[in-house]
Amino acid sequence: MNGQNQENLKELFEQFLAPEQAAIAVEDMLKAEQILRENPAPEPDELLIADIKWQIEEALAARKPAWNFRSIAYRVAVAAAIIVVAAIGTRFLLKGREDAGKTVYASIIPRAIWDTDDITTADAELATLTAEIQQVEDEVLTLELGERHGNGERAVAELEMQLIAINSNFWEG
Repeated sequence: MNGQNQENLKELFEQFLAPEQAAIAVEDMLKAEQILRENPAPEPDELLIADIKWQIEEALAARKPAWNFRSIAYRVAVAAAIIVVAAIGTRFLLKGREDAGKTVYASIIPRAIWDTDDITTADAELATLTAEIQQVEDEVLTLELGERHGNGERAVAELEMQLIAINSNFWEG
């Protein structure tokens, strides 16, 4: 320790101790520093290092099947979301083809919907789509609760983006 550092250390100790005690504390620090320099820490044994590495590898190998299960679960959830989106799209396309050649002279909104306050239960197709959207939301929630790191966050984010797309496409018509 150089002279400037010793002086700074002494000033620091004097803020908490009497000047004589501060000088003794600085001397103790210098002696402790000298002892540490003269007696470096021993290097760890090569066998100990190898044993630690082996234990780490064993622990990682034991956790690997759990990651594979999570990966499969995420893929199944993503596939289910894609199937729901495809089913909704197909339903709208088929309905559009059926009504393409017909001229309709009726109200756009059925009378049952006008007479009720709960639109989702009055319209059967809307109730089905709402239930499918709820199912996808439940799957996303399940994934969020079961995973906090790794590739799971990306899968959850993708599912959330698909859910947002489903909701926005549904309400756009």
